[in-house]
Amino acid sequence: MNDQEKSDSAVVATKSPNKAGAPVAEAMEPRARTKGNAGQQSTHRTQTRARVTQALDRVRQAAKLGKKERFTALLHQINTDTLRLAFYALKRKAAPGVDGVTWQDFETDLEPRLEDLHRRVHRGAYRPQPSRRTYIPKADGRERPLAIAALEDKIVQGATVMVLNAIYEGDFVGFSYGFRPGRGPHDALDALAVAITSRKVNWILDADVQNFFGSVSQDWLVRFLEHRIGDKRIIRLIRKWLKAGILEDGVVTVDDRGTGQGSVISPLLANVYLHYTFDLWAERWRRHEAHGDMIIARYADDLVAGFEHEDDARRFLDAMRERFEAFALSLHPDKTRLIEFGRHAAVARKKRGLGKPETFMFLGFTHICGRSRRGNFLLERKTRRDRLRTKLQDIKAELRYRMHQPIPVQGKWLRQVITGHFAYYAVPANGRALSAFRYYVTDLWRRTLRRRSQRDGFTWDRMTKLADDWFPQPRILHPWPQQRFAVTHPR
Repeated sequence: MNDQEKSDSAVVATKSPNKAGAPVAEAMEPRARTKGNAGQQSTHRTQTRARVTQALDRVRQAAKLGKKERFTALLHQINTDTLRLAFYALKRKAAPGVDGVTWQDFETDLEPRLEDLHRRVHRGAYRPQPSRRTYIPKADGRERPLAIAALEDKIVQGATVMVLNAIYEGDFVGFSYGFRPGRGPHDALDALAVAITSRKVNWILDADVQNFFGSVSQDWLVRFLEHRIGDKRIIRLIRKWLKAGILEDGVVTVDDRGTGQGSVISPLLANVYLHYTFDLWAERWRRHEAHGDMIIARYADDLVAGFEHEDDARRFLDAMRERFEAFALSLHPDKTRLIEFGRHAAVARKKRGLGKPETFMFLGFTHICGRSRRGNFLLERKTRRDRLRTKLQDIKAELRYRMHQPIPVQGKWLRQVITGHFAYYAVPANGRALSAFRYYVTDLWRRTLRRRSQRDGFTWDRMTKLADDWFPQPRILHPWPQQRFAVTHPR
């Protein structure tokens, strides 16, 4: 009996009696089908997820048992089930690629489209389209280039990522946190905070890889992938995406470097590249070269290393520069810094007649050497000023666009913005920055409402009441790093 027959038989089956014994209670009437396709779609997607999970579990187990084995047959894992699951994992409102096809357009004839796409992938007729170039502003005022792939390419890339993740998740090291299943930026922040406060850390190396996604050597990337992927068809697929090119101002450019930041598969390829160029090398350096304690935390191309001894830190920095140059990468000269930081930094600098310890930034937070109320060392994490300023500028511009909307509509939108901001930045010791953000948003809203009329009545008292009606109060939402880290990584 296939899945569809099982589903149909489950629908027409009568409900079992709720009494046992003689005489048996009369069976009830079968329940009618749900109108429309809501129930069928949910069941279908659940069955799809279950089948894909079972298949990938076998790949995951094989990768775990054979750490150095190569997988020579993987393309069959990219079937209509994985393609469907990859489609539903995409953002519904994402910008379309060069083909102009949106998520809603593709869903109208989903199954025939997926079957056609599956056939083209397996017979080698699938051809990715160039990615559309777009730019988003960065916190420092510059623009970050993104590559928006066509919807079909996003689906095939998503399915490929599912398969490759099953292999590489068992290979990646523990201090790698970026774009991995079950790991997020707060996991990296927790690990870094616990390491700084519990290990012998006196020096921090804040390193930034310059233009990482545009500098990756595609030849080296393919060689790294071939350590584990022996299926030439998967390698050929990845080569196609790397050579598809970028469409900008009507011109398609193809380069032998870069992975196209913004594509679905780009984060995984970046992790594979840094796994072989940095992670494995850094682990080996920590075991055999470091004379004292050493910690590492990496989120994509943002990495922080802590050292007990300054000599270790400087030797590691010099060795890392040489290592990156061998693989077409380089460290940003202005954003890469070695600073004295840790529980003894304030006292040591004071003895030498220097000021307070310098700070460093990681994943949107400024990390500061602070003191608790009892005078003990406390790692403080504050919202980065440039991120806060950029966010407020975006809110100000959007409020001008929404100036004449009803107050409830504006209030609902602002509440969502503030709630999202708090969800990320509401970490312990950051309460003052949360209150400041809420205050500035309230002031921006007040100024916007006052511009709507020359005879406005929006005094601060009235504005405070209006903000209390719509905005959440600033409060800490995340636990202390030691508490969550102990749950996530029990010893």
